[in-house]
Amino acid sequence: MKYFVIGDEDTVLGFGMVGVQGMEATTEAEAGEAFDRALSDKEVGIVIITERSAETIRARVNRYIFAEQFPLIVEIPDRQGRMEGKPELREMVNQAIGIQL
Repeated sequence: MKYFVIGDEDTVLGFGMVGVQGMEATTEAEAGEAFDRALSDKEVGIVIITERSAETIRARVNRYIFAEQFPLIVEIPDRQGRMEGKPELREMVNQAIGIQL
């Protein structure tokens, strides 16, 4: 199983330093192309996408998440920090497994 990261230059570079393949995406077109590439690779099990990149293609990301398909889509903050109204990773994990960590 592989990871694939979509986001700003710093995020993609940082994940690339530990061997995670990805694509920089700052526009809707770039994010859509990167998302398509990640989903077309059947070895990708987890797509990591920055919140800001996900917002540019929100309808597509939500359609995929709510269809309960594989791979897992994980949104993370970028270098500018968490977007207002987004839950922290710990909150999402607690909700997913039903217990407090």
